[in-house]
Amino acid sequence: MVDPLAEIVSHLQPSARFAKLVGASGAWRVRREEKDGQPFYIVVLSGSSRLWLTGQEEAITLTAGDFILVPAVLGAVMTSLDPPPPDAPDTAHAFLPDGEMRLGTDCSPPEVRWLVGHFAFGSPDTALLVSLLPDFVRVQGQPRLTTLVQLVIDESRNVRPAREVILSRLLEVLLVEAFRSSTATAASPGLMRGLADDRLAAAIRSLHADPRRPWTVADLARAASLSRSAFFARFTRAVGAAPMEYLLAWRMALAKSLLRQGRSVASAAVEVGYGSASAFSVAFTRHVGMPPATYARGETGTAPRLSPEFAASTDRMEPVTT
Repeated sequence: MVDPLAEIVSHLQPSARFAKLVGASGAWRVRREEKDGQPFYIVVLSGSSRLWLTGQEEAITLTAGDFILVPAVLGAVMTSLDPPPPDAPDTAHAFLPDGEMRLGTDCSPPEVRWLVGHFAFGSPDTALLVSLLPDFVRVQGQPRLTTLVQLVIDESRNVRPAREVILSRLLEVLLVEAFRSSTATAASPGLMRGLADDRLAAAIRSLHADPRRPWTVADLARAASLSRSAFFARFTRAVGAAPMEYLLAWRMALAKSLLRQGRSVASAAVEVGYGSASAFSVAFTRHVGMPPATYARGETGTAPRLSPEFAASTDRMEPVTT
C-alpha cells in the first residue's frame, strides 16, 4: 500500500544540522529567531519548562516525556516555570566537558534537561511539502521517539562511515514516527488531518498510488465513498487545499524529482499524468515559474510559486535554544 506520509517525508530530504543535550536550573530564559523557518525538535528528559512559539498566543508547558516537533519554526522563547523578570537579559550558557550545554551559573544538578535538535530539508519543494504537514506536533509518553532522538545525537557526534546516510534515514524515521503518533490529534489543516479521516485517507492513498491517472473530483469522491460536494468540502477543510490543487502540487513535486534525476521532459510528463510534453510544460511553467527544460538544467532563476492556499499555510514559526 502506498504511504503518502512516507513519500512526502522522503521527498523533503531531511539532513542533520546539530543536536545537543541541554540542562538548566533556577530562573532562566532563552530565545531564538530566524528569517527562514527550519525544522526543530525537542525531547524533555526531566523537569518542566515553558515554550512560546511565534504565532501561538499561549505558552506550552512541557513535562518529562514530551516530544515536540515544529516543521518550520521562525521564533521561540523557552523559560523555567518561574521565569526571570521580562526586562532581565537572556540567560547565559556554557558547555560542560562532555558537551552538554548548561543554562545559568548555578552549579547544582539541573532541574530540567532536554534533547534538542535542528535539521534541514534539502528538497526544493520544502515550503510546499511542509505546508501539508501540521504546524506543531506534541507527543507524550512515546519512548520510541526519545530513543530515535538519542540515536540521531549519538550519530551526529561521531564520524563514522556512511554517517550522513544513517542520519538522513534516522531523521526520516523520526519524522514519520512523530507525525503518525499525532495523526489523531492534528489540529492544523494538512495531510495528517486528511489521513486521520478514514474516508479522505482512502482517496489520498489512491491518488498517491497512481498519480498519472486522470483523476477528477468525482473519481476521488468515489474512492472516499462520499458525494462530490461533500468530499470537496471535507477534503478542502481538512487538508487546507482543494483536491485538484493537492494533486497538482504532488505531481509537480514528483516531476521535479524526475527531472533532477535526468529524466527527459517527455518521460516526466507521462509519469505525472500529462498526455503531452507541451501540456506538461505549460502546467510546470505556471506552477514553478520556469520551463521544465530550464529547471532540469539547474537554471533556478525564480522561486517556485505557491497558490494562495499553500502560500497562506506556510506562514509559520522556528527555532529554540542554542
